[in-house]
Amino acid sequence: MITMNGAISMFMGTDVKPCFYACTDKSFSEQQPGLFEYAMAVSQNVALWEEHARTPGIRPAGRLYPLSKAKKPSWFDTVRGKHVALVTNHSLPGAHQRPIGFSKDMSEGFFDARTVAYLTLQLAYHLGFSKVFLVGVDLNEKSGRFYENRESSSSPCGLDQHYYTRILPSLELMARKVVGDGFRVYNLSDCSRIPESVVPRVTLAEVEGLIG
Repeated sequence: MITMNGAISMFMGTDVKPCFYACTDKSFSEQQPGLFEYAMAVSQNVALWEEHARTPGIRPAGRLYPLSKAKKPSWFDTVRGKHVALVTNHSLPGAHQRPIGFSKDMSEGFFDARTVAYLTLQLAYHLGFSKVFLVGVDLNEKSGRFYENRESSSSPCGLDQHYYTRILPSLELMARKVVGDGFRVYNLSDCSRIPESVVPRVTLAEVEGLIG
């Protein structure tokens, strides 16, 4: 299992040790210190910004995988077949567009879609998984975060701000250019904003059949 941010709370009280824990929010360790400390203690691998990992008091028990952002290949490099692991929307020379993409090789960095869930999709591909099941990826800002309460600090949320400009276009690119026979993505959420035409929804019974 790959988990992120406060979703690590669902592992408390279990014997499950996540394959990976990912966090791109450098302030999360201050806003939810208990959850972050638990994630560092039980996760087999941890994906963090390198400067965040160097913060005093942050010592993951598992292997640290430092994150870096991918750079969109130039039009010339694309024509020459360079950086084939970086899947992007091709644009004409001189065009300046937001770097929407999907990285199949995390050693070349990842593309930020303004949601850590998209990072984990790229991480899953990089690790060689052929089927990915999204759990709790509702992308609904109004619902709030289930692990936050009145006593805890609330992290800023930009889902509504970035949904149509970064999040959805990135997922659509993945569905169009990455998903295929060797890599499938499914959505287990009944109330997710992700259209079924982009990521098909499945039931728990269907998941058991797909992995059985």
